[in-house]
Amino acid sequence: MISKPALNLKKVLLPLFLFFITSCSVEDNSSNRVSWDLSDGVKYPEGEKLSRAEDGVMLADGTLIVADQRYGLAKIDLSGEVTPFGNFEALDYEHNPPKVESAPNGVHLTPDKQYVVTADVFNGKIYKTSIQNNSSEIIYAHTYGANTAREDSTGSLWFTQSTENQNEERLFGALDKAVPDGALYRLPMSEDGSLSEPEVVIENLYFANGFYIDEDRKKLYLSECMKNRVLAFDLDVSTGSVSNQTTLAIVPTPDNMELNSEGQLWVASPLSNQIYSINPENGESYVVFDAQTQIGLENMEEGIRRMEMGAGISDLLSPELTGEMPGLLTGLIIGDGSQAFYVANLGNALIKVSKE
Repeated sequence: MISKPALNLKKVLLPLFLFFITSCSVEDNSSNRVSWDLSDGVKYPEGEKLSRAEDGVMLADGTLIVADQRYGLAKIDLSGEVTPFGNFEALDYEHNPPKVESAPNGVHLTPDKQYVVTADVFNGKIYKTSIQNNSSEIIYAHTYGANTAREDSTGSLWFTQSTENQNEERLFGALDKAVPDGALYRLPMSEDGSLSEPEVVIENLYFANGFYIDEDRKKLYLSECMKNRVLAFDLDVSTGSVSNQTTLAIVPTPDNMELNSEGQLWVASPLSNQIYSINPENGESYVVFDAQTQIGLENMEEGIRRMEMGAGISDLLSPELTGEMPGLLTGLIIGDGSQAFYVANLGNALIKVSKE
């Protein structure tokens, strides 16, 4: 389902979405595609113990570490107990608006799986947390909010700037009127083992969001949220250069993304209240998790129409759109092929979906 950017989004997307909605929670034997809907999941952990759980990671034993606006990061052990993680208090972390606004956002493991990298989308701080030592440090403080940060195999740090915001109000302003001030940055690892000054890799993006560094395929994928597209680039990780931009897939407001154990790219879509599975080789996609409501479908259609004209959508990201989800769907946490996956969101609980 590759689509060129010049195609009319509404003509391309809406008929396909209507088909996708009717095909969730079933197995397509011709393609071995399996998908789930909200009825296949449960709120996790019990008791609504989280705070703005926008993204997270799963450790080898199934323990989860998720973004938490109160603590910086929270750990959810196998019993469902929630505790602060990373000792953010030692860094004077707080979220106390309007005095101090913090929003831990993209949360990702380093390639060696020994650390967690967390970006703050309100204040621009990027944290690196040792899993073994339960301790954190601020490895970079960006002038504007940092949406998502990842480390590559060379130790270099990459992160997206969605817009030129320094607080929540300005961030959501970029959802009211599309502006091309998003960017992807890279901080190269220097010879002495320290991070160098950031360099702009890609600029003039319309709300840069989640991204994934696929070193095996030598590709970088990036969600350009307010253009409804997942971009793909050729990647040279040794030099940090990207080239040959293409549109891998058309997805409404793509957000966080991860590569699953089968090599498929899963991408969260807040406006559609769904998660898409995209084949990185050819861009073919389908809805792998669906929490869309009828009002949500109408909001999505209206949002696509508005974005075609460069207008905003923030008023459409409403409780009516999210339905029974704890909050606005923003991300996913996946492990190996047999483990349950989790749907992350801006609410107080995840959705746990068993694959059995």
